[in-house]
Amino acid sequence: MNLFETPIEELVSADHPYRKILEKVDFTELTRELRSCYSPVGRRGYPIESGFKALLLQYLEDLSNREAERFLRENLAGKLFCGFGLKDQTPDHTYFVELRQRIGTQPLADLFNKVREALKCQGLIREVFTFVDATKLISKMSTWDERDKAIKAGLEKFNNAVADQIAVDREARFGCKGKKDFWFGFKKQCSVDMTHGLIHKTVVTHANLPDHKGLKYVCPRHGAVFGDKGYAAKEAQREIKRRGCHSAVILKNNMKGKDFQKDRWLTQVRMPYEGTFSKMRKTTKYKGIVKNQFEAFLEALAFNFKRLVKIEAPPLVLG
Repeated sequence: MNLFETPIEELVSADHPYRKILEKVDFTELTRELRSCYSPVGRRGYPIESGFKALLLQYLEDLSNREAERFLRENLAGKLFCGFGLKDQTPDHTYFVELRQRIGTQPLADLFNKVREALKCQGLIREVFTFVDATKLISKMSTWDERDKAIKAGLEKFNNAVADQIAVDREARFGCKGKKDFWFGFKKQCSVDMTHGLIHKTVVTHANLPDHKGLKYVCPRHGAVFGDKGYAAKEAQREIKRRGCHSAVILKNNMKGKDFQKDRWLTQVRMPYEGTFSKMRKTTKYKGIVKNQFEAFLEALAFNFKRLVKIEAPPLVLG
């Protein structure tokens, strides 16, 4: 039999993880609202379902645009996942850039929320225990070059006060975690539902926004909220109470009511879910909050879909 006449389904292992994701997620239904990205007139392009899965594939495999182009051209499982046959032409790297622009961040946010609501309806996200945390997103821009630019402009320092005037990425800021961990870029605030370790909410903010101020973007609406000492501030505690939640946040050593034994237990409970953040990108691919938010949604979707396979969840009901 001619290899190129063999259906691609017969060339990919029956238990391949991509097949399992396709069993869990109806991408035709999921991408239904994205079909408006395409004009009804003009040359027909790649189906939006295939295009979206190709974007998702970048975060399943941590691929750049050019790496994704080559992966789809050479990898049989990737072709199968995205709905391409052996002889089908696959997208080049410019397609991924154009498709991101066509979809936009708000429609992708709506899609992410659609998945989250389906997870809630099926009891996979329950908002009983929720772990909140923030991770840094480091800009690839050279702060040394930007510092030199600030000095040339007659400014004493390159800092957050002048970043919007000097930096290549005008929305990037200096952030700090603890007393010594400084970076230039953004911060990703996330909440993880502790029922199955699925990402519940994800928001990209300026790097200099304190964790306790970013809690309002990812806080659940009921249940217990687990977090580190960064969420022990009064503002965060008020937000947790306002949402009708119970605080399971670790208190600082000098705070009233500090219970070291209780906090050790809280640390042990949340520890398995901290691994979620270790798998997230720590550097930015794009400039600006909006584009990095787009990436955060795709990254969270890819993580959740892989997690559905891991926990052997039933297929998502998206309709």
